[in-house]
Amino acid sequence: MPDASPVDPSLLEFFDSPTDTPFVIEHVSEEFTSVCPKTGHPDFAHIILRYEPAAVCVELKSLKLYYQSFRNAGIFYEAVTNRLRDDLAQAMSPSWMQVITVWKGRGGIRSRIVATHGRVPDAWVTRLDA
Repeated sequence: MPDASPVDPSLLEFFDSPTDTPFVIEHVSEEFTSVCPKTGHPDFAHIILRYEPAAVCVELKSLKLYYQSFRNAGIFYEAVTNRLRDDLAQAMSPSWMQVITVWKGRGGIRSRIVATHGRVPDAWVTRLDA
């Protein structure tokens, strides 16, 4: 059975924020995959990463490679979402961050997991019933 060991946050690279003025970045990945640790079946998700950079921004190719490091990881949806938030927040120290994972349905159940870092402004709070 696969395990979470292949996940590699050292793949992440960053560049200096282009301004000190607050702004929001949103990256959407439509091709995220990991593996269910119970069944070994693939899980598929959209990932929405929203954050206000404090000093650095994540470089997109490195973000893609980091996401791909989950491909063979046996890891539950909730652990994926929290791991993404923890790794990215630790590396970037953003003013705030939201990681939203929207998982394709299996057995008639779809899942949406939201993990945050810092105080997300009201305008960006994601309703779980949306």
